[in-house]
Amino acid sequence: MYSLYYQAHVDPAMCWFVTSAFKSYEHLVFDRTIDVPTSTFEFFIAPSGESWFLEIMAYMQEQGYVSDLKKVPNRLMEDSSVL
Repeated sequence: MYSLYYQAHVDPAMCWFVTSAFKSYEHLVFDRTIDVPTSTFEFFIAPSGESWFLEIMAYMQEQGYVSDLKKVPNRLMEDSSVL
């Protein structure tokens, strides 16, 4: 089973905060930068942790740390060159 997959723009000044917030929960979410110039991050989410992830991201959006959060097809399922 593949992880759920989200992308979002993270305020460059808050990248360290956002990534550190998820470090204690690596069993539920893994994040990394996918496009440095636009500060776009990708998030791989355990299906059981999606509601928790969305709650945290809603807070981060309210604070202005994250914007343009979207659930998209998992790129690892679509791109056979990365497997």
